[in-house]
Amino acid sequence: MRAAIYDPYLDTLGGGERYVMTVAQVLIENGWNVDVEWGEDEIKNKLENRLGIDLSKVKIVKNINKGQGYDLVFWLSDGSVPNLSAKKNILHFQVPFHYVNGKSLFNRLKLRKINSVVCNSNFTKQFIDREYGVNSVVIYPPVDVASFKPLKKENIILSVGRFSQLLQAKRQDVLVDTFKKMIDGGLKGWKLILAGGSDVGGKEIVENLREESAGYNIEIKENPDFNQLKNIYGKAKIFWSASGFEINEEKNPQKVEHFGITVVEAMSAGCVPIVFAAGGHREIVNGTNGYLWEDIDQLIDDTNKVIRNDKNRVILSEKALEDSNKYGYERFKEDFLQII
Repeated sequence: MRAAIYDPYLDTLGGGERYVMTVAQVLIENGWNVDVEWGEDEIKNKLENRLGIDLSKVKIVKNINKGQGYDLVFWLSDGSVPNLSAKKNILHFQVPFHYVNGKSLFNRLKLRKINSVVCNSNFTKQFIDREYGVNSVVIYPPVDVASFKPLKKENIILSVGRFSQLLQAKRQDVLVDTFKKMIDGGLKGWKLILAGGSDVGGKEIVENLREESAGYNIEIKENPDFNQLKNIYGKAKIFWSASGFEINEEKNPQKVEHFGITVVEAMSAGCVPIVFAAGGHREIVNGTNGYLWEDIDQLIDDTNKVIRNDKNRVILSEKALEDSNKYGYERFKEDFLQII
């Protein structure tokens, strides 16, 4: 059986690429030959190093011809609807596209060839179903929860997110300002670590963050590999995210967190998530396993609840670790195999 995969964003090496490459992993484990469309073979090494996924049996090809001649095609949409021609066609949305003329006649004709439309969260689904007139299936992203373990915890607040201006604003600047405010207010013995990949535009973001962080116990780890990330997650007590802050998610849903893979990774390492109440975050964090915040004062208050009451931190941490297992590889594999 031959399968083809298309992801126009492979070189961003982010959570979306983990999703797509895990599809490849599931297919290979179940006897499929898998081709991935990309311009150069080196992308395999880059993906393996960043994501920690064995892609040795994946073949990189120049063109999958929209699935022609394949038994299955899995296609990550950039907002458009492709004219797919495999025996079974799966169209995947990771971004809650809207106002893209999704219900055009041409799109409706092409959607007739699509066997399944898959979204990465209920947040994404509500926009995709409305925009394209479909009833999509939600398969939460596969998080490699088995790879992340709690280590000896240190007084570290961690945030993991791409340093980028491409689509979402992770708003690391908000976290830097908040941490500085807490330190100036008397917090001692704590460190903030910002970790993530960066693109061309991200270099400027990193430099600005370094300047803003000067004189404070703030460390920026740019483009860490998978093993470095595992170590930081394991040591951190608290996980912060400001993704979606100051964004109207109804008008600009693409700018908030569509799911929140890094939140689940942190939970699986026993970090207590304290994340902005928007997008997919609300499907993961519920008050028993971490906190959702809506303004800076609440972020500070919730963080202090964890810092000042270690018994509370441990209870939240244990629940976070338990709940992270809902998003593991085996669950993803089961859900994906059901639709094929």
